[in-house]
Amino acid sequence: MKRLSDALRPGARVFVPALTGESPLLLAELADDPERARDVHFIGVQFPGIGKADYLTLHPTVRQTAFFMSPSIRRGMSERRADLLGLDYPGIVRYLDGMEPVDLAYVQLSPPDAQGFCTPGLCSDFVPIVWKRAKRRVAHINPALPRTRGTFTVHVSELHDTIEAESALLAFAEATASDIEDRIGRHVASLIQDHDTLQFGIGSVPTALASALTGHRRLKLHTGMVSEAVRRLWEAGALDRDSRITTGVALGSPDFYRFVAENQRIWFTDAGRTHDVGAIGAIPRFVAINSAIEVDLFGQVNSERATGSIQAGAGGLPAFAQGALRSRGGRSLICMAATAKRGTVSRIVPALNDQGLCTLPRHLADVVVTEHGIAELRGLSLDARAQALIAIAAPEHRDALASAWNGMLRAF
Repeated sequence: MKRLSDALRPGARVFVPALTGESPLLLAELADDPERARDVHFIGVQFPGIGKADYLTLHPTVRQTAFFMSPSIRRGMSERRADLLGLDYPGIVRYLDGMEPVDLAYVQLSPPDAQGFCTPGLCSDFVPIVWKRAKRRVAHINPALPRTRGTFTVHVSELHDTIEAESALLAFAEATASDIEDRIGRHVASLIQDHDTLQFGIGSVPTALASALTGHRRLKLHTGMVSEAVRRLWEAGALDRDSRITTGVALGSPDFYRFVAENQRIWFTDAGRTHDVGAIGAIPRFVAINSAIEVDLFGQVNSERATGSIQAGAGGLPAFAQGALRSRGGRSLICMAATAKRGTVSRIVPALNDQGLCTLPRHLADVVVTEHGIAELRGLSLDARAQALIAIAAPEHRDALASAWNGMLRAF
């Protein structure tokens, strides 16, 4: 019987999609016959905690190029079988577009229409970047995958091989917002005006923010990923029904995927467009809403590394922050709980140290939000910026931060 994995060959460089583009059929085949993965080099933009693929465990000879840290990639790096590239989204696009063409690109597609065109359904972020130059193109045609609207379609004549099989789509349950996230969400909502264009991702803060924004009107979305929060805003009447919701990926429940398929305003495109700094900057009143691990008193943001351990990657944060600051009336918001580890660790710190990474430098600092308030940093002096951040730290950590800052001032 013909299989998707028949196209794999030892020594091949293979692009595999992630998130809702991940093919359950390919993963099942490889789990049943891991020898198919012998000496294969997989390349893909996988996200920690989302998706089921773990290519490095299939066979001891597998190699992988990755862009986000995960437990599997961490082990693979120690075994010299995984390469982690420290790139943000525009950097990943440049890398994929400029690298040697892959031997094989997999894609999961909706069934073709009457003219033979398939859509990538719920995920159009990175496949289009490698697709045209791939030496071989193989598709899992999944009848469960809805047809969607966007810039990337695939005609059946482009495919070297296909397997049609219905497989359950990747489902993702949003985190429930706590009281802390609800307070952050309300603070963020107070900064957003009707008619603003928003960017936010997944997680408990976007969940809380959606609830806080239901009274707004004519909001627009340009983002890398849409989730259940978007449906909540749509059903509340907060979104502009005449504007496109531009995204690269949809992630959520089966009910949410039905909403995405039925909503004519949701438009999928690749990461080269969703994260284009110039295009974002041309959107008036663009508000980028992102999270962080810690922020220091200079306004530097670390969203990648905690206590020396890399947790993720730069992702879309740098592009969205830069685009927001170029936008007329735009804002870049960094949102986080003020503490970690049950309140014992302040996430506002005196200065980033050798246990962190600087994802956003201080010259891109704009607004930081915690449950304790809002620090608007743009245009503030060095000292005023530090005082604004200390004021939104957890009260029990403010004295230590102030003391550390005074010592740093004397050293300046």
